Amino acid sequence: MTGSPEALHGYHAHIYYNDETFPIATKLRDTLATDFPVQIGRNAGIAGPHPVPQIQIIFKKDAFQSVVPWLMLNREGLDILVHPLSDDEYDDHTINALWLGTPVALKIETLPHGPYPARLLPTD
Repeated sequence: MTGSPEALHGYHAHIYYNDETFPIATKLRDTLATDFPVQIGRNAGIAGPHPVPQIQIIFKKDAFQSVVPWLMLNREGLDILVHPLSDDEYDDHTINALWLGTPVALKIETLPHGPYPARLLPTD
């Protein structure tokens, strides 16, 4: 993405889990939903470019400074992808991505060099 951060639509955080770590992931999700200005995405589990189960968290630009540092310090060993919501899904999941923990090999061939559907963006 070339451009300024002001042009971003917001961010996604994807909390990855397996059967054993699902309770930890749901605890993180519930804490985020209660204590932070986030939306819980409907694309849970294996969805889109995510080859392993994940919980999608959607948030606006101004929430980044509280959500991401909290995830850094409270991820309890889970792997988390944080990416911007620009007008290029591919770049957001690759060159513009921030990983907490070990990166997951995404199915990047499924991602367009284009904008997100409205249902994946933060709402007011």
